[in-house]
Amino acid sequence: MTRASAHPHLPGYELREKIHHHSKSIVYRATQEVVGAETRPVIIKLLAAAYPSYQDLINFRHQYTIAKDLDVPGIVQIYSLAEYDRGYAIVMEDFGGIPLDQYLGQLSLADTLKIGIQLAITLQALGQQRIIHKDIKPANILIHPVTKQVKLIDFSIASLLPYETQELVSPQLLEGTLAYISPEQTGRMNRGIDYRSDFYSLGVTLYELLTGQQPFITEDPLELVHCHLAKIAVPVSIIQPKIPMIVSLIVAKLMAKNAEDRYQSALGLRHDLEKCLDQWQATATIDEFELGQQDLSDRFFIPEKLYGRHSEVQTLLAAFARVSQGQPEMVLVAGFSGVGKTVVINEVHKPISRQRGYFIKGKYDQFNRSLPLSAFCQAFQDLVAQLLSESDAQLATWRSKILAAVGENGQ
Repeated sequence: MTRASAHPHLPGYELREKIHHHSKSIVYRATQEVVGAETRPVIIKLLAAAYPSYQDLINFRHQYTIAKDLDVPGIVQIYSLAEYDRGYAIVMEDFGGIPLDQYLGQLSLADTLKIGIQLAITLQALGQQRIIHKDIKPANILIHPVTKQVKLIDFSIASLLPYETQELVSPQLLEGTLAYISPEQTGRMNRGIDYRSDFYSLGVTLYELLTGQQPFITEDPLELVHCHLAKIAVPVSIIQPKIPMIVSLIVAKLMAKNAEDRYQSALGLRHDLEKCLDQWQATATIDEFELGQQDLSDRFFIPEKLYGRHSEVQTLLAAFARVSQGQPEMVLVAGFSGVGKTVVINEVHKPISRQRGYFIKGKYDQFNRSLPLSAFCQAFQDLVAQLLSESDAQLATWRSKILAAVGENGQ
């Protein structure tokens, strides 16, 4: 149940205009009564649901907790968190910005480069504080119609950890916006998430600003996941021949599938974008140059690659290919604790996405010895959880298949 269409009443504020309505939140432009008869313009973000879930409440408080102490010019300043009805209201500055997705197709190349530079500066500041935004997209970027100043909003799923791992879940349950998430955010990459994940999302955003369309267009969530994992987007310069090749290469570098192949620092990205802008404003052309000349990471990373397991991975992939044709098989993976059995098995995540399959797992735990077949129970509980996130039509198909298989033994 969502809130009524009429502007809600929040003591001390006058809500004047609804500027954005999302499935999770509603954003209003308002004025706040301050000392005396003075007022100041503010933006108020409310939860859209009249009865928000516990997770929605947690995410709402989380974005306030992260953003309230951020002293970054490229971040919308947070004033306060107020209780409202059965949820919360976040009060933030109003600098006159509107969501960037309302500006698609209206920006010049110079404006787009300036936006990219501002976002690179913001990501550099976030990186210094070990914050990963995880949901960079045009709807979460505000732009001032006159000055073209941009600011980042919505830290509801941002991470304060320099590195984290995404579990394999249904595409409908993934954090972030599916059209913009990085390959590692899908949980099917067998790789962790760090600050370079935001670079991929920024690349998708710039791609859309430059071409007017997203790099991967499909209504199928699993197909979209597979595109992020394995499909190379059509270059920007092919869709828009007027866009200089070097700009297209910058976007392609940002959207590299492996984090090691992207920019390793926001400073390096900013340098390349500024070089493009300077040439474009001076001569209306941009000569090609070597990318990443100033791209120096301030962190030590070991590439997340498997070494010495090529034959084992190929054996698993070959078995999966045969199973995909309808022939059931069992593959046993043996080894001592800590040798990397799980990492090897997780390499089948990519082909499973391509074949629209399900990956389930169960583990015999020393603390569950009293529970018979505990690993199988865990694995099939995982499968049921994935099936329940599917559409009603798919769920009905699975229900009929399961009932046909188990007959009277099913509950």
